[in-house]
Amino acid sequence: MTVHGHTGVPETDLVLAVARALRRSAGDGLAALDLTPHEARALRAVAGHGHVGGRGHDAGHARPAPDGEPDPASDVEPQSAPDGAPSPAPRLADIAAALRIAPRSATEVIDRLQDRGLVQRRPSVTDRRAVEVVPTAAGRAVLVEVERVWRTSAESFLAPLDRDERTTLAVLLRRLLPEDRRA
Repeated sequence: MTVHGHTGVPETDLVLAVARALRRSAGDGLAALDLTPHEARALRAVAGHGHVGGRGHDAGHARPAPDGEPDPASDVEPQSAPDGAPSPAPRLADIAAALRIAPRSATEVIDRLQDRGLVQRRPSVTDRRAVEVVPTAAGRAVLVEVERVWRTSAESFLAPLDRDERTTLAVLLRRLLPEDRRA
């Protein structure tokens, strides 16, 4: 197979092609969840998996609203930092930065997730002028499935490689990452 890339450097064109193929392989599983890869990344960012301001937290219990129905605003508990102080959830600007998209685009993707009941906006726990975005219980449940889809897709994608080849691939790819992104 010939890889037609844009960089003019065959190795980087291969890396880009492999990344696209991996993303496509997960796309079918995400489509079954009625999510695009972009929406799945946004949900991960909201839950703290996308290197933004907040971290995910355990599911809270929805408290009934005055009419007896669960209050969606009570679906999420405040986050806390390790020292017990409130830890802010990501703001739209944080999500846009994590996804490397314009804030307007982040607003649109968060609107779609909010319309589906997967995230909600709330006043910041540390700055009453700011609005944070947090996952709902439904969003956290979908996120578990998103993580399963990515893990299953990745394992299937890497199946042609034996353990030694996978280890070598990981070593080489880590060397190409900027030092602050190496894990």
